[in-house]
Amino acid sequence: MNRQIEERGSWGSKTEFILAVAGIVIGLGNVWRFPYLCYKNGGGAFLIPYLVFVVTCGVPLFLLETAMGQYTQEGGITCWRRLCPLAEGIGYAGQLIILYSCMYYIIILAWALFYFIFSFSSQLPWDSCDNTWNTADCVNLAANNLTLNRTMLINSTTSVTEFWRNRVLVLSDGIEQVGKINWEILLCLIAMWIICYFCIWKGVKSTGKVVYFTATFPYVMLLVLLIRGLTLPGALQGIVFYLYPEPARLFDPQVWMEAGAQIFFSYALGTASLTVLGSYNKYNNNCYRLVQYYCIISSIFVFGIYFKVVMLYCDLQGGMYVFQLFDYYACSGACLLFLCVFESLAMGWIFGAERMFDVIEDMTNSRPNYIFMLCWKYLTPLVSLVSFVCSLVKYKPLTFNRWYVYPDWAYALGWLLALSSILLVPAWALGQLIVVKGSLKQRWRHLCSPDKNLPVTCKQQTEIQENTLITEMEVLVKCDTN
Repeated sequence: MNRQIEERGSWGSKTEFILAVAGIVIGLGNVWRFPYLCYKNGGGAFLIPYLVFVVTCGVPLFLLETAMGQYTQEGGITCWRRLCPLAEGIGYAGQLIILYSCMYYIIILAWALFYFIFSFSSQLPWDSCDNTWNTADCVNLAANNLTLNRTMLINSTTSVTEFWRNRVLVLSDGIEQVGKINWEILLCLIAMWIICYFCIWKGVKSTGKVVYFTATFPYVMLLVLLIRGLTLPGALQGIVFYLYPEPARLFDPQVWMEAGAQIFFSYALGTASLTVLGSYNKYNNNCYRLVQYYCIISSIFVFGIYFKVVMLYCDLQGGMYVFQLFDYYACSGACLLFLCVFESLAMGWIFGAERMFDVIEDMTNSRPNYIFMLCWKYLTPLVSLVSFVCSLVKYKPLTFNRWYVYPDWAYALGWLLALSSILLVPAWALGQLIVVKGSLKQRWRHLCSPDKNLPVTCKQQTEIQENTLITEMEVLVKCDTN
């Protein structure tokens, strides 16, 4: 049936959407955090809770968020306004987390640019202990004929570490000591902001072209690093050491909590990123099939003025402490877990999982597996809620390099950053219930009803026609009776 659907700007081709999403699922969340978490939480045993979260939360929410954007053709906030106004706070909370992420993630790109520039030196500055920033304890582990006893190894630092701490970060003694501006990092930061601006300045049209490089380059580099790593001496022993399972760790709630947090972090769930990307799809794009491919790709590669003030602080000698504060609190997995509990409840029960199934079937001409409905209504909110509670019960205050303890005001700031997104969800719902006029029942019904101007599915059109026909027949019967 032909329908006139008002569309916003769209991707130039399906390939652009595929690459844009691929750039999300293969990002720093997989390359940077996963190996550390896997080694920390039982090696190969960590893959079991990880896969459980992939099946119960990762893939279902990935499909849900992409389909929400494609169906409404709206961004992360207005999407919720049209589907379930009561839960619009989820959209605002997700955007706030994205705001925090941009504030501190851009500094990682600045560090990468800094290293990239120095990599063109004839002699790599982190490959020797003869530089002005090196200390008497510096040791070059790559040097030939180097012999160290255990005491010397404990009391020494590598040339790589000293370059990072003393040259790149110029690290101060604590967050209380702001220190001076690192002008080199500041210039790299400005350069990265300029590059990011020109990548998105024309919206989806320019972004769609940029992703041809930004999405494929990480895959190529990961493949190169994988091949190089496998050909190094001791590669097999390293893999065994890295993935050697510790089954006893499966009974530790912390392992399960960190596995769940990693899934939400690496898939960008709860931040509305997927909703925004999906909103630039055409209505009939088969998001159901593509979502399955993305999650498989992600898992495979896993195993292998406010802005300026915050970023200026990260360029200071005490900036690393602020960076850690944002990473641990403002953009933590616990915040995303909380948002996804309410996201799955809102879409599974208020908007309706059955209705969402009809929407996806109407867009893709294929009905999703029933397991998705089971996840949206029961498994995803339950697993996410348990993980969120465990993260609070097992909370440990942030420390830097295991020796620096933050002052109390820094912990208070961290919790304020975390609660700023978490409390937006109930605060928005309560505020809307107060502002909207009518009885409590009328207000609740209004805030839980989707926009009447949403695209009408074929099933809904059939029901409307049947109801209209029944009404007309009833009118005719009454006329004949009279």
